Amino acid sequence: MAQQVKLKAQKRSVLGRNAVKKIKKEGLVPGIVYGSQSEPMPLQVEARELANVLAHASSEHVLVELEIADGSQSTNRLALIQEVQHHPLRRELLHVDFHAVSRTEKIISEVPIEAFGEALGVRTFGGLLEYSLRTLEVECFPQDLPDIVRIDVTNLNIGESLHVRDIPLPPGVEAITDGDLTVASVVASRVGEEVTEAAETVTTPEVITEKKGEAKTETSQS
Repeated sequence: MAQQVKLKAQKRSVLGRNAVKKIKKEGLVPGIVYGSQSEPMPLQVEARELANVLAHASSEHVLVELEIADGSQSTNRLALIQEVQHHPLRRELLHVDFHAVSRTEKIISEVPIEAFGEALGVRTFGGLLEYSLRTLEVECFPQDLPDIVRIDVTNLNIGESLHVRDIPLPPGVEAITDGDLTVASVVASRVGEEVTEAAETVTTPEVITEKKGEAKTETSQS
């Protein structure tokens, strides 16, 4: 199940570009929390704390308990980190979106897929393991959301595939992604075929040589 972490936040009362620049200089990241039948609320969180949460997570879709300070009061809200914006060059955290959720209502979220084991077709016949899906969309209650979905590819031979319907999921978790979609498959390596094809396309240049007898005859006639 997803590890629920606590994250402190503060309600933002001043908005606009200048305000955002100011809080960034203070080591804060602007954000917003929305959903769960509540009005969107602008927030700011410590950049270091947010980076630490993301560094220990399997994906950016992390379940957090927001402790939101609003003056002398504070409230707690369960939320998913929905989207994180990064600076393209400096990898600086620019903005974060939180989606507030309820423990009594199911949510839909993406979960990373991770394969384990060495496929039979790879270790025995030199095949290649190819991924068609890296994430799985699931529906469940927030507290049942898995960190990651692991698939065992040990018995997968060349020409065989694992589909979404083959993935074992924890109790209470249902796949929303089409069950017929391929997750991973083992294919034959084309290295040997390419070498053979290359060898067949190499042609030996034609060498024309004249016979000694013909050469002497032509010399005597001239």
